Amino acid sequence: MFLSIKEMEVRKVRFDETFEPGQIDFTGEALEQATPLHATGQAELLAHSDGEVRIQGQYQVVMTAECDRCLARARFPLDARFDLFYLPASDIAREEEVAIDEGEAEIGFYEGDGMELEEILREQVLLALPMQRVCSESCKGICPVCGKNRNENACDCKMENPDDRWGALRNLHL
Repeated sequence: MFLSIKEMEVRKVRFDETFEPGQIDFTGEALEQATPLHATGQAELLAHSDGEVRIQGQYQVVMTAECDRCLARARFPLDARFDLFYLPASDIAREEEVAIDEGEAEIGFYEGDGMELEEILREQVLLALPMQRVCSESCKGICPVCGKNRNENACDCKMENPDDRWGALRNLHL
């Protein structure tokens, strides 16, 4: 769905959209969208702001990815709100470096006549996912010796003692 600046000049643009798996491209992120992503909200051009846009809303979706510890599929249900501000890209200094304050770091930029809701939602989903994606906090991971998933089968593998050439340094006290 395209959020048009020209339409926002006249009125707030409300949205209530459902995006089926595959409509938003998460392919480069090793993620899959397991359920339709449902988003509701509104976009408005802020009065007396020289093109600043505010987009508020919420979304619900279930994403899946490989667990970082055991490589099994893990589900990540997301139900989040967002309140975003965008300025025209023409406001960015092109040639020189410019210092920005903390408030300006929270502002995005758009080019042309508006922005795609799908891109905004993609960014919000990626930001909402945990950095370490695990199937559960108690995940035991994969055995580094035999490669078995230790959540499914226990193994009797013994860890070899690591190379201890640096062991003497551990005994130094500064």
